[in-house]
Amino acid sequence: MSHDITTDLVTLRDYWRYAISRFNAAELSYGHGTHTAVDDAAFLVLDSLDLPIDTLDPFLDAKLLPAERRLLAERIETRVTTRKPSAYLTGRSYIQGLRFFVDERVIVPRSHIGEILFNEYGGEFGSTFLPDPFAVESVVDICTGSGCLAILATRFFPLASVDAVDLSADALEVAEKNRQAYGLEDQLTLHQGDLFTPLGGRKFDLIITNPPYVDHEAMDAFPAEYRAEPAMAHDGGEDGLDLVRTLLTEAPKHLNPGGGMLCEIGRGRDILEAEFPDLDFLWVETTEEEDAVFWISAEALGVKSPKGK
Repeated sequence: MSHDITTDLVTLRDYWRYAISRFNAAELSYGHGTHTAVDDAAFLVLDSLDLPIDTLDPFLDAKLLPAERRLLAERIETRVTTRKPSAYLTGRSYIQGLRFFVDERVIVPRSHIGEILFNEYGGEFGSTFLPDPFAVESVVDICTGSGCLAILATRFFPLASVDAVDLSADALEVAEKNRQAYGLEDQLTLHQGDLFTPLGGRKFDLIITNPPYVDHEAMDAFPAEYRAEPAMAHDGGEDGLDLVRTLLTEAPKHLNPGGGMLCEIGRGRDILEAEFPDLDFLWVETTEEEDAVFWISAEALGVKSPKGK
């Protein structure tokens, strides 16, 4: 920077306004927990200062220390020049208010499944389709990435042992940091491998999975912010559904009767229903999407209860 902006910008409001202007001028892309320059600038400023990311007003006119001004100026400049997602610059991402460590070894967590778990189990009467949380004794998160969904599972299924699998050893290093941060070494077990392979013949009451599901055409059109993430965490094959097909084929071998699978697939509903016309998918609506996630019960997948039960 040719001019030291920290001599001109003093308050949090100054840096928020400045970031918005820079982000708009650079035509940055969003979608990693924020959707506009206004939101992204607020996240970057607040999270960098370790302030609540959803509480801007009380701090707007706070005068910042010189070190805080330098930090914000550097991160705003880095966001513009590298186009890396803001979560990579602060090293943190959030799902339903829970904080997770992230870096370039994992995609920035933004799964709809977190919202679904909170909505289904946060009400007075419990879920209309997911199992009784206190009856669930085993959960597996396939393609866990940062481990965020597996960690959420430990909260909603307090009596369950939770396993989490990812093909990427790098991603599991990030998941391990999050596991330790939440003190879940005894409840959550991490496995490296391809989908169900490292689990052997084990069966679970619940499978949750946010696998790579972006098709190649969409990946070719990715803006720089999405290209900053690991390609393997997005690549779902030519039409985006390669791993989803495998999950549907393999899941019955790993589900207990009465259980099921909650799976995020993006925009592949029409293809999936055409290929699997006999499967009874329940499409779960979220704030942003109507059919990006499906639930399918063990019984719908052909899992039968033991004789006499």
